[in-house]
Amino acid sequence: MAATKFEYIWLDGYKPESNLRSKTKIVNLPEDYDGDVSLVPEWSFDGSSTMQAEGHASDCILKPVRTYPDAGRIYGWLVMCEVTNPDGTPHVSNARHLLPEEDQYWFGYEQEYTFMDDGRPMGFPKDGYPAPQGMYYCSVGTGNIAGRDIVEEHLDLCLAADISITGINAEVMLGQWEYQCFGKGAKKAADDLHMSRYLLFRTAEEYGVKIEFRPKPMKGDWNGSGMHTNFSSAAMRDTGGEAYFTQICEAFAATHQEHIAVYGSENHERLTGLHETQHIDVFSYGNSDRGASIRVPISVYNGGWKGYLEDRRPASNADLYRVAARIIQTLEMVAVPA
Repeated sequence: MAATKFEYIWLDGYKPESNLRSKTKIVNLPEDYDGDVSLVPEWSFDGSSTMQAEGHASDCILKPVRTYPDAGRIYGWLVMCEVTNPDGTPHVSNARHLLPEEDQYWFGYEQEYTFMDDGRPMGFPKDGYPAPQGMYYCSVGTGNIAGRDIVEEHLDLCLAADISITGINAEVMLGQWEYQCFGKGAKKAADDLHMSRYLLFRTAEEYGVKIEFRPKPMKGDWNGSGMHTNFSSAAMRDTGGEAYFTQICEAFAATHQEHIAVYGSENHERLTGLHETQHIDVFSYGNSDRGASIRVPISVYNGGWKGYLEDRRPASNADLYRVAARIIQTLEMVAVPA
């Protein structure tokens, strides 16, 4: 038997967005432990300190749902958890339970974020501003890039944890970056993204840098941060058809406000109709249109109308479980072609 470190990670009850929380439990398990989540015990925590309970009845339960190797710790594992009430029912802050277990829904998230140093994006001078946007996107070289060492360390930790991260790139604003996560199954994709966020925060601690997920961290003529959400169902991938994709887009148009309600706070500061966004009060869709609410990728309309769609509305601070649940709910409003 070996003392194994399990870092229990969950979302708290703060609003408008939850925060990640974690604590470590030492469990004696066989030395060849391979990540079997069924061997990880449930654990209680003080919900009165996380906006998830009252002080007179403060116990909430952490239910382990997925494990990841923790390359940052010897004998370490990361544990994604759902929060439940003492009777085992999902806590009101727990949106993960809204997602289906099956893997017919695939999601690819494009997580944008900004490194902040002393209240300004990393790389910005203490007074004034750097050169206008233009040279920072996917760039290289001193003056064009800030924070690459943190980005590279985070990428390696995610890959070592078997998180389905598929790429990274510097973004349009100096100090702003993006990485992409893809998952076959709504729960797997969202778990991976939330866990990658945890590792990003933990990595940035080493450098004394703040991670900013707010959608407009720098006012003015600077790009905001989004979380473009690529999604597909089995019917979109296997059956497809232009009429079916059009019906899906029209269903999203009819539920625009319901989507915006769970797509992140302060999103109106980002969705202005500028900087490759559609205005928050307007819904549109179009082929290869990065100024639309929903973009139809070229691979879809040039490839027999099969594949996925990109929802460009979610903000960088949105809860992935709630985003995925709302998308699935809208998809299920549309009849699948025979």
